[in-house]
Formats: sequence, structure tokens, C-alpha cells
Amino acid sequence: MNRAVFLDRDGTIIVEKHYLRDPAQVEWIDGALAGLKRLGSAGFLLFIVTNQSGIGRRFYTEREMHSVNQKIGNLAAAAGVAFKKIYYATEAPEMPSYGRKPSPQFLLDAIRDYQVSLARSYMIGDKLSDLQCGWNAGVRKSILVKTGYGQKLLQQKNIDLSRAEIAENLAAAVDWILQNTETPSFQ
Repeated sequence: MNRAVFLDRDGTIIVEKHYLRDPAQVEWIDGALAGLKRLGSAGFLLFIVTNQSGIGRRFYTEREMHSVNQKIGNLAAAAGVAFKKIYYATEAPEMPSYGRKPSPQFLLDAIRDYQVSLARSYMIGDKLSDLQCGWNAGVRKSILVKTGYGQKLLQQKNIDLSRAEIAENLAAAVDWILQNTETPSFQ
């Protein structure tokens, strides 16, 4: 079974732009690409799991989202980083949805499609729904980054984050994962 890291997109990998629709506005969070490359080199499969409610709210189109995702994938590939898949939910929060976080559905799909062991995998994001997605799926650890909306989440009262690891940014989350993960056996 494969180890994986599931990553929120906006505010975790790239700078939060509030309903990003223009690929020219893709901006990596400092250290994100280098961190992703380290995870890939350590044998983790990389997945993006993103709620794109701007489509359901009619702020932008699915085609525009795919253009942004293609730009992210191309820039990542140029840096030696490969995402196995980008899972996305297009529905607004009040709409029925197959995989909108905090649903664990996309992570469960990765078990079937990529032979992922969720017990050996991680979820990284900047919102409570990202953490809950990981918890609901049974990942080893959900990690909250302080980038994007993460710092605001930490300031909210009555939210229990005791099960989450807290990291300054994606690079710090990668450091934590690599320091707290078993080394794969190549026997």
C-alpha cells in the first residue's frame, strides 16, 4: 500500500486569491514546491483535494478552474513534482456533493484507485474542513498550516484542534511529516 499526502490547494500550496480563476495569478507559497519535491523523493504520492465552490456559486467556470489546475501541474512538473490526481468538488456549501470536504470521499477513492494506505498518509490544509476530511478518512495526521485561512482558524474560540499538528506553512508541515514517518523498507 502506498503512502500519500493529500493537500488543499488555495492557501496551502498556492497563495489564497479568493476565488482564483486566472492561471496568471497562480503564486506558490514560499517553500511549497521544494517541500512537495521532498515528499515525492521520500516516496509519498501527492494529491490535491480542493473545494471550488466558486463554480457552484457561478463566480467562475469549471474550465477556468481546469486552466488554473493545469498551470499548477505544469509549474510543479517543471520543478520535478508530480501530482497523481487533483480531486475537486464544484458545489457551493449548501448543495449536495459527492466529495466536498469535510467528506472523506476523495481520500477513500484514492484507496481504490492508487492503493493508498490512509493510516500511513497525511492531510494538509488551512481550513477546518481540510482537517475534518483527514480525520473522517482516518489519515495518520491532519496538519493545519498557518498560511491562507489557517491563522484565522487558530484565533477562533470553541474549535478543538488538539488532534491536528500545526505548522507555519507547507514546508514546515513537510519537515514534520518527514521527521515523524517511518522510513520505508526496501527489502
